[in-house]
Amino acid sequence: MGKVHELIDDRLRAWIEAQKMFFVATAPLGGDGHVNVSPKGLDAFRVLAPRRVAYLDIVGSGVETIAHLRENGRITLMFCAFEGSPKIVRLYGRGRVVPREDPAFEEAARDFPVFPAPRAVIVVDVERVADSCGYGVPLYTFEGDRDQLAAWADRKGPEGVEAYVRAKNRTSIDGLAGIDPAE
Repeated sequence: MGKVHELIDDRLRAWIEAQKMFFVATAPLGGDGHVNVSPKGLDAFRVLAPRRVAYLDIVGSGVETIAHLRENGRITLMFCAFEGSPKIVRLYGRGRVVPREDPAFEEAARDFPVFPAPRAVIVVDVERVADSCGYGVPLYTFEGDRDQLAAWADRKGPEGVEAYVRAKNRTSIDGLAGIDPAE
């Protein structure tokens, strides 16, 4: 059923990039910390090389992924086929955060559409690529992306988004360092 791939080849890349949503999982080192799983979409994922991927991280209510990556770098990305043939692909690796304030951000974000309220680019060096059947994943039809995030950011404006980040994204729910707007 499942297979481990040497790398992300062209066929696998095309399949991954055709998915409308993916999930990001991270965890702190401490056994009493919270494991985090976040859904992502909005055309914010790119395969950069056969063993490197990235996604645009947009301001949100939590900062768990960034905090966990800063602490230990461990990350898993999961893609599920909700249309067509059943399939699940997991990319296991080490991630790093390129925050918006970093001079390297513009280069890291160049291949993504312009989104309001980008927070960082998450770059992942992929160590393991594995697929599985996905027989238990239900079929869904993609209707479109939601527009609430863009509308929220437009209403807040750049200063309001920055204030939100300062208030909500400085630390994770476990108290780990998140985004420091002064970076």
